[in-house]
Amino acid sequence: MTGHRGGESNRPLISIVVPCFNEQDVLRLTHQSLIKSLGGERNFDLEVVYVDDGSTDSTLEIIDEFINSDGRVVAVTLTRNFGHQAAVTAGLQYATGAAVVIIDADLQDPPEVILAMIDKWKAGYEVVYGIRERRQEGRAKRLAYFTFYRLLRKLAHIDIPEDSGDFALLDRVAVNALNALPERNRFMRGLRAWVGFKRIGIHYDRPQRAAGQSKYSMLKLMKLGLDGIFSFSSKPLSMILLVGVISSVVSMLGFVLFLIWSLTDIKIFGRTPADAPGFTTIVLLLFFLSSMQLLSVGIIGEYIGRIFDETKNRPTFLTRPVRRSTKSGDE
Repeated sequence: MTGHRGGESNRPLISIVVPCFNEQDVLRLTHQSLIKSLGGERNFDLEVVYVDDGSTDSTLEIIDEFINSDGRVVAVTLTRNFGHQAAVTAGLQYATGAAVVIIDADLQDPPEVILAMIDKWKAGYEVVYGIRERRQEGRAKRLAYFTFYRLLRKLAHIDIPEDSGDFALLDRVAVNALNALPERNRFMRGLRAWVGFKRIGIHYDRPQRAAGQSKYSMLKLMKLGLDGIFSFSSKPLSMILLVGVISSVVSMLGFVLFLIWSLTDIKIFGRTPADAPGFTTIVLLLFFLSSMQLLSVGIIGEYIGRIFDETKNRPTFLTRPVRRSTKSGDE
């Protein structure tokens, strides 16, 4: 899908993709903030693509209100909850702008930052991503995010910027490249780095949610983190091999040393082999090796599970008919 422009050739269409899951408490405020920050601009046209990711509250009804009152709104409704990354993928496929901005509905990513992103885009950058400098969140979450991004940067085989989430502006060429990727397990900020193009980061402070509760539990954040690591790094497999080699060498050295100790019957720390039957040592050694085996099988299983998902070749999401407002222009 090629990006189109507004009524005048010098006025590009900017699409804003907003994935939503049970966001009834904040969605009206989100729309007001987007229109206040971007709707008054005269140097570009605006399209707001709301993607309902199988919400069970009144999120879909609120999006219907936007459709009926604002000619700039597009509604993409998934048939069930496919997850945040799938909702972002759906938004990218149905957005028609010359540039597409991804922003969550919770207003933790300030809409006014989008104007700075557009300026960078007009300066020639094809990918402009947000970098979160300060987070107004709990200490445990901040520590988890800090650790994850640095671990991912160490393990990944591509350069994924630290502290950069899904909040970003993508030129149409980058959007088309992302839409062409066939993989099902999608970690968008990693894919965004993988496709390349000329890119730059914009620093901003990330406030708390404007309303409602976060839909990302620690378990979901952990799954997202694992998707990032296993999708963009094979180093865990290399680490398993390294641990296996080290364990084998240590085991062989231990066997040789114990054999010499048994044959010489010398005292070490006042004890001979006969004084130390080794029951505790054997139990601890078996426990350690069993734990390493289970960990290794688990890591390998994560990779195999993702291969299994990809070979089924199922679509990332399914949608109901996409609805576009019949109204024209601003309201």
